[in-house]
Amino acid sequence: AMSAGLVQYSSSEEEEDEGGSRGGGAQRPPGASAGRPRLPAPAGLPGDPDPEETVSDDSSRHGGRVRGFPHERGNWATHVYLPYFAQEEFLELLELLVSRARTYVPSLAAMEEFHLSLSQCVVLRYHWIDPFVRSLRERLAAFHRFFCVADQVKVYTNQNKTRTFIGLEVSTGHFQLLELVSEVDRVLEEFDLPTFYKDPSFHISLAWCVGDLTGKLEGQCLRELQDIVDGFEDSAFLLRVQWEQIRCKSGNKYFSFPLR
Repeated sequence: AMSAGLVQYSSSEEEEDEGGSRGGGAQRPPGASAGRPRLPAPAGLPGDPDPEETVSDDSSRHGGRVRGFPHERGNWATHVYLPYFAQEEFLELLELLVSRARTYVPSLAAMEEFHLSLSQCVVLRYHWIDPFVRSLRERLAAFHRFFCVADQVKVYTNQNKTRTFIGLEVSTGHFQLLELVSEVDRVLEEFDLPTFYKDPSFHISLAWCVGDLTGKLEGQCLRELQDIVDGFEDSAFLLRVQWEQIRCKSGNKYFSFPLR
């Protein structure tokens, strides 16, 4: 069996987006929503809050897992990525894939935003955000737009196996993506932050579920999903993506870097 690419979706990191309370502003009063179960929010970017963990910091509530970094005011979850803007046809394909995959894993939820990661989710102190973004802008300024083909269905888990993802892996454009990552890595190194994975599997995540369900999704399910992609009308055209900008999300702030 082919082992799935390992991707960290920072399952144990958290950020609060309400009015940017990370970088100042009011903090939630103690115990404000502690006892109330939250419905799982749609999974967005890796820095977004995890449904199980936005409620409280009591590690017994999430299987004894410890956060990847301390949740402090002034710590901003930060992520560099290529945004993918879904067309109607892509959403039709997504619907076909998710409904088929749900016959194997009923708890699967479709993503609501799509992106291709160029960094892990890292933590920046508030006063580092501007210099970090400036440095990224300088390093990425020379890059031209380029195409990728993302047409290989793959199953991924985050690093501590608390979530499973179905994604479309890139089959063309890998070299340009590695070049971008090496520039982003150099910026991360300047700030003593962890760089991207060695030998990454570049992909656009389509759907996710809680727990490690690779066993159910790989094999027969994966083959059926790949058949759906291969047989989808205009799939060759649809899954050929031209990247036009790079984004950096830090806390509740977004920064955009156009490609030439």
